[in-house]
Amino acid sequence: MILRTMLLPVVLLGVLPAFVARADDAPPICTDRPTKANSACTVPEGTWQLETDVDNDTHDAHAGSSSDTLYFVNPYIKYGIGAQTDIEVNWAPAVRVTTKSDGDRHTTRGAGDLTVRLKTSLYSGDVFNASIIPFVKAPTASHGIGNDHWEGGVAAPMSAAVGGGFTLTIGPELDALADADGHGRHLAVTNLVNIAHPLTNALSVAVEYWRQDNRDPSGHVKQASADIAFTYLASPDFQLDIGANVGVNSVTPDRQIYAGFSYHW
Repeated sequence: MILRTMLLPVVLLGVLPAFVARADDAPPICTDRPTKANSACTVPEGTWQLETDVDNDTHDAHAGSSSDTLYFVNPYIKYGIGAQTDIEVNWAPAVRVTTKSDGDRHTTRGAGDLTVRLKTSLYSGDVFNASIIPFVKAPTASHGIGNDHWEGGVAAPMSAAVGGGFTLTIGPELDALADADGHGRHLAVTNLVNIAHPLTNALSVAVEYWRQDNRDPSGHVKQASADIAFTYLASPDFQLDIGANVGVNSVTPDRQIYAGFSYHW
């Protein structure tokens, strides 16, 4: 499965160039993929953008049990509705969750929840950029995949060019999540630090530390991960990516490996 994820960008690079022709002087695509960090940029007014996993595998193991979650695709469709604002819709049509416990194995297949986001650029400059992203999640997931509750929140990504070709991004976020017992909601606080740097004109790398404090009344859960991702700009409109997230404590999934692409038109 890991090998399949690594090979997907290579396959896409060979298959999709026919769809990515564009003027050489056009600005390159700006995406929220591939790390957990959001970018501060928005999709230009009147244009569309697709950002999706084409394979996303998460493994989480504990004493005597484990779970594996696979997203075959996980698309975000974006449309620029104003000079500084875009609307973004996410829905995963095919999800598989496999759990193992004390020798028993159970697999659930279905669709994911529907998420709608509205991103507005608050400031855009050569050195510093900031935006705000309110969002809501509708409980459309199949039984056993989602939690059957409405949830939402707001993120406020900020990025700055810090010299030497490095870009620093932070991503504070507040979420209103359903309580584990299904009665009421609680706050979750997320933040991250992301550092990106180009390796060549087309290839870039990003490293990231992510943390979330989920303040469920049944008990606070503090997750954290160390992440790395690579992007390859095949054309100004088409970007490939691959990445891995590694949990750094026992309550965070052990590993997440993914590959995907982004396309603007």
